[in-house]
Amino acid sequence: MYEQITRNKWRSFFLILFFLCLIFAISWAFGEVTGWGAQGLIIAGIIAVAMTFGSYYASDKIVLAISRARPVKKEDYPYLYNVVEGLAIAAGLPKPRCYVIDDTAPNAFASGRNPENSVIVVTTGLLQKLDRAELEGVIGHEMSHIKNYDVLVQTLAVVMVGIVALLSDWTLRTFFWGGGRRRSRERGSGSGNAAAIFIVVALVLAVLSPIIAQLLRLAISRKREFLADANGALLTRYPPGLASALKKLSADREPLEAANKATAHLYIVNPLKNIKGRVNKLFSTHPPIEERIAALEKM
Repeated sequence: MYEQITRNKWRSFFLILFFLCLIFAISWAFGEVTGWGAQGLIIAGIIAVAMTFGSYYASDKIVLAISRARPVKKEDYPYLYNVVEGLAIAAGLPKPRCYVIDDTAPNAFASGRNPENSVIVVTTGLLQKLDRAELEGVIGHEMSHIKNYDVLVQTLAVVMVGIVALLSDWTLRTFFWGGGRRRSRERGSGSGNAAAIFIVVALVLAVLSPIIAQLLRLAISRKREFLADANGALLTRYPPGLASALKKLSADREPLEAANKATAHLYIVNPLKNIKGRVNKLFSTHPPIEERIAALEKM
C-alpha cells in the first residue's frame, strides 16, 4: 500500500511539473506574437486566479446545491455516522459533515477546500446496497480525498488550465489582428525566415495547449483516484472492502440523476454513462474500474 501511495504521489508531482512547463511554453509563444514577454503570463495568471478564487471558497456550497444533497443528523443514519466518525479518528481529521442524495444509484463524493470545511456525500442507494465493509471502503476513499487535499490539487489544475486557455486565446487573437505579422516585419527581412518559424511554432502551441492542458487535468484527477484508493485501504486495513464496493458500483447500470459533467469528477465512480474506447478514456475523469480493483487486489 505504501508503495502504491508513493508511486501515485510522484506521478501527480510530475504531471503538475509538466503543466508548469506547458505554461512556460505557451507564455513564450504569447511573448513571440505580442512582444509582451513575461508580462503576458502575469496578466493571464491574475485573471485566471480571480476567476477561480470565488468558486474555490464556495465550492462545497455550490456542489451541494447542484447535487441536491441534504444534511442529515446522527439519528437519521447512525450507521453512516459511526463509519464516518471511526474513519475520521483513524485519519486524524475532524469529522466531516454528512449529506445524503435521495437517489437509488449508489455513489459518493467528498468536497471542501480543507479538512475543517469538508463534507462527505452519499446516495441512499449506496447505503442500501453496500454492506459495512464495503461502505467503510468507500468512506475511507472519500476521507483520503479530504486528507490528501485533492480539492486543492484539482483547483490548482483548474487555475493552470485557465492560464493556458487565456494565453492561447490571446495569442491567436493577437496574431489574427495582425500583431504577429507586425512583429515579423519589425525584425527585418534578414530574420524573416526565423521569425516565420517562431510564429508557426507559437500558433501550434496556442492551438494544442488547451487540449493538452485539459488532458493533464484529467490525468491528475485519475491519479488522485488511485491515490485515494490506496490511502482508503490503508485507513480501513482491508483493501477487499473497497474492491468489492467498486465491483458493485460498476455493475450498477443506473445513472445518477443529480450528477452532470461539471460534478462527475467528484464521485468515487463516474455517475454518468460508462466511457468506452481509448480516445474517450483520455477524456475521462476516472481510471478504469478494472485497473482500480486490480491495484487493490494486489495489496
